[in-house]
Amino acid sequence: MARHKQTESSNNRVPIPTLERMATYLRLLSDLEAAKVHTISSAEIEKQTGINAAQFRKDLSYFGEFGKPGVGYKVSDLHQRIARILKIHREQPMLLVGAGNLGSALVGYPGLREHKFTIAAVFDNNYAKIGRMLWDHEILDVNRLKEVNERVRARIGIIAVPASAAQEVADRLVDAGVTAILNFAPTILRVPPHVVVRNVSFLQELAVLSYHLEHEEDRPVISSMHQIDGV
Repeated sequence: MARHKQTESSNNRVPIPTLERMATYLRLLSDLEAAKVHTISSAEIEKQTGINAAQFRKDLSYFGEFGKPGVGYKVSDLHQRIARILKIHREQPMLLVGAGNLGSALVGYPGLREHKFTIAAVFDNNYAKIGRMLWDHEILDVNRLKEVNERVRARIGIIAVPASAAQEVADRLVDAGVTAILNFAPTILRVPPHVVVRNVSFLQELAVLSYHLEHEEDRPVISSMHQIDGV
C-alpha cells in the first residue's frame, strides 16, 4: 500500500497529455457509474473514448497496477483511484476574477460542483458590479483578493477578463498564493516557474476546427481530380 501511494503522488513526472487523458477517463467512468455499469475492459474504453487501449494501459501504468487480466476494471474502483490521482476526490476551492458573461457562466455551471471544484469567491474591478450578486456570490473588489484568500486558501485561480487586464490579474493571483491558473484571456501570461497555467482559447480551438472543415471539403475534390487524371 505504501508503494502504491507513493506512485500516485508522483504526478510531477507524468506527461501533461497523460493527465489530460486521465480526465477523459474520469468523465467516462462517472457516466458509467451513473448508468450502473460495474466493469469495463480497455477495449471498451477505446471504443467509448477513441483512445487506443494500449495507450490507456500505459497511462495507468504511471500510477501503479490497475485491473486484472481477463477480468477488466471495476468501474467504481477505477473512478475513485483516478479521482485521487487528479486530486479531485476532495473539495478544491477556486478564485474567479471577472464577473462578466463568461464569469457568470462559470459560476452557474453545475459540473464544477459535481467534480468537487467550488468557486469560493468572485472578483471584479468594475465598481458598477462590486457588491452585486452573481448567482450566490457577492462580487468583491479585486483589491481584496489577497485578503480573501488568506481565509479561503484557494490554490486555483480562474482568469475571465479581457487580455489587457489578464497579466495584472495573474500577478495578483500569484501574490495571493495561487499556484495554478486557468486562463480564458487570449494572451500569454508571464508567471513564476512554480505556477502552472492552462490556457483556454476559444479562438484557437475554432481555428483548428476551421482547418479540419476546409481539409474535409478539399478531400473529395482532390479525389475526383485524381480519377479524371487516371482516365
